[in-house]
Amino acid sequence: MADPKLKSMLAKREFFIAPGVFDMMSTLMANRVGFDCVYASGYWLTASYLGLPDAGLATYTDMLNRISRVVELSDAPVIADADTGFGGLLNIQHTVRGYERAGVSGIQIEDQEFPKKCGHTPYRRVVSIAEMQGKLEVALDSREDDNFLVIARTDSRTGHGLEEAIKRAQAYAKTGADVIFVESLESREEMQIVCDEVDAPLIANMATGGNTPLCTSQELIELGYSCAIFPALAALAANAAVENALRHLKTSGSGAAEGTPLFDFQEFCKAIGFEDVWAFEEKWSDLLNKS
Repeated sequence: MADPKLKSMLAKREFFIAPGVFDMMSTLMANRVGFDCVYASGYWLTASYLGLPDAGLATYTDMLNRISRVVELSDAPVIADADTGFGGLLNIQHTVRGYERAGVSGIQIEDQEFPKKCGHTPYRRVVSIAEMQGKLEVALDSREDDNFLVIARTDSRTGHGLEEAIKRAQAYAKTGADVIFVESLESREEMQIVCDEVDAPLIANMATGGNTPLCTSQELIELGYSCAIFPALAALAANAAVENALRHLKTSGSGAAEGTPLFDFQEFCKAIGFEDVWAFEEKWSDLLNKS
């Protein structure tokens, strides 16, 4: 079931940030650092699992399998990307129930046409407001736990302008979405206008390299946001480090990975649970030695 902590933080107006996790190792690293919430990004889970772009190529089953494991490993509540809901209204119901059974605490559904595309890339198209409202009505009705939050995202800013994005955000809030997500805003001024015009908890997308300017937590609080996701930070940092280490290996023949900090191997073994394996070996050493 959903972790009530997420809904409680919103109700108490306790601002929180959620780093994006893109695989199981990044989820474990988020545990070590300690966060109030993590974000299971569709872009980065698709990239890490399938090596494909976030363009509607990952299926419901692909996403549910990965997200379920993230939830199992995460110490914090998980907000999970569900793209467009993976189909029509019946698919929305199926998706909400599947994500809720997996233990997700917040599901993000967007108003793009299928197949969707990353919110900071071109050629995105959106469905009508009425169609998205229908999806939200089904999503809200399908959940069994009131602690399971429905996050409504609009991708209309890029193709239809700020006024349309605000109109949609207000409509989705009126429909009953717990959190509103206006994607790909292009300035702090636009962010402020959205916060002023939309009477609902708002989530900011601090996508490194995206269209929206990066702000600190304090700046986002002052603008009026309730929370923020940082979906790309961990994945971009990790892959830059991997490429740097591999280039050094190729050119020098050395595994010293000059210029790239390396995790201590023994510490990493502990981080992924080897201490439990060693404890098991110790406890059952007599039986294991007989085999």
